[in-house]
Amino acid sequence: MTDAYNRVTEKIVEELKKIVGPGNVLTEEEKLEAYSHDETSAEVYGHAPEVAVLPLDAKQVAAVVKLANREKIPITPRGAGSGLSGGALPEYGGIVLSIDMMTKILELDKANMVVVTEAGVVTNDLATMVQAEGLFFAGYPMSLQTCMIGGNIAENAGGGKAVKYGVTGRYVLGVELVTPRGDIVQLGGKLVKDVSSYDLKSLVIGSEGTLGIVTKAYIKLIGYPTAKSDLLVLFKTPEEAIDLVPVILAKGIAPTSIEFMDQLSVITSCKYLNESLPYEDCGAMLLIELDGSSVSQIETDLVQVGKLCEEHGAMEVYVAEDKNNIERIWNVRRNIAEAFKVYSPTQSLEDIVVPISRIPEMIPQLERLGKKYDVQIPCYGHAGDGNLHATLVKNPESSMADWEKNEALCLEELYKVTSDVGGKISGEHGIGIKRRKYLKDIIDPVELDLMRATKRAWDPNNIMNPGKIFV
Repeated sequence: MTDAYNRVTEKIVEELKKIVGPGNVLTEEEKLEAYSHDETSAEVYGHAPEVAVLPLDAKQVAAVVKLANREKIPITPRGAGSGLSGGALPEYGGIVLSIDMMTKILELDKANMVVVTEAGVVTNDLATMVQAEGLFFAGYPMSLQTCMIGGNIAENAGGGKAVKYGVTGRYVLGVELVTPRGDIVQLGGKLVKDVSSYDLKSLVIGSEGTLGIVTKAYIKLIGYPTAKSDLLVLFKTPEEAIDLVPVILAKGIAPTSIEFMDQLSVITSCKYLNESLPYEDCGAMLLIELDGSSVSQIETDLVQVGKLCEEHGAMEVYVAEDKNNIERIWNVRRNIAEAFKVYSPTQSLEDIVVPISRIPEMIPQLERLGKKYDVQIPCYGHAGDGNLHATLVKNPESSMADWEKNEALCLEELYKVTSDVGGKISGEHGIGIKRRKYLKDIIDPVELDLMRATKRAWDPNNIMNPGKIFV
């Protein structure tokens, strides 16, 4: 593939400087290092670009893309670099195009409940700004303090609130896109309904930057929920905890979140935080959040959910209504991944997704795979939508050679088991570089051919984030 592309010459660097300004073109090795990795292993997946550019607006982005097309140079769009699939890594060198400088919130249109923002706005900054106006961007992921809107759209990012509110794509009414040929087009806008043509906007959402670069987004807002309460529910076994999830959903209650944590995840996170949750005798926990605009409705739902938990084998049901206790129990959930990095920094963060009713079948399979391949596989994640972070953690006593062999074999079997129960290999992290070789084994060949045909039609020179999703 590298033979298909040309190198970035000094002449091209000078052209890039004319487009975006000399200060926004980076060629020094120490500055490019930051653009060579994301949250995946830098040793395994890292690739340095030949140059990084930081345009200020869509016109500059388009000019850079046209230059890359003319010269057959690969171009890799990049947001905050908080991804977990290697989707923003320049595998073939070339140009990394960072949206770091595109940070304006352009319009808050309360009449239409829409905010218009550039792609480089940090998601948390946007959420904080609209919250001050009593509004809510409900589709944000759990890494909202670092990730950017453009990256959220590229990955169709989700998080802990997706069971009630859905993921990023539900709230994207429109995008301004620079196509792989360097044209600027607006797809969608402020309309809530529009079936006037193909829904190209939805094709771009979740395409991992392979079909163009989002430079501006039209985000749908809703009213901010003013009432909130959380339940921490302890169970003897993971199966009992998971079995409760469809029971709650079938009652017509819409929890904001239903987060699952197995015993290993809880213990490791609590020790890392020096926290003292009562985990000694429980095999798993559910963290259930309810929110809305009516305190009385939340209290009614809280009582009903608590009763369902007790009827279905819960050992204990703890209610956290004040801000400090809510933050305390959520902190345990948020820090599971960090806690395991202390135990063993070498791991493979996975985010398989299965039908909710099939989650109980996955728990014993994960235990079996962990024993078979000498790895720990803590299981935690978004039980309310079937998205599980079944993370492979290296045994600190095993060699790197054994880990690399076992990781590959374990992932292959994990993905097959997931596919066998009707699941897919990623619910929110994406395919990127990390999972691309497995995609062909779990997806219909006809579907895969349609995706490849779309990519060729949009990007005939294959310069836009090449090497991602497809082998």
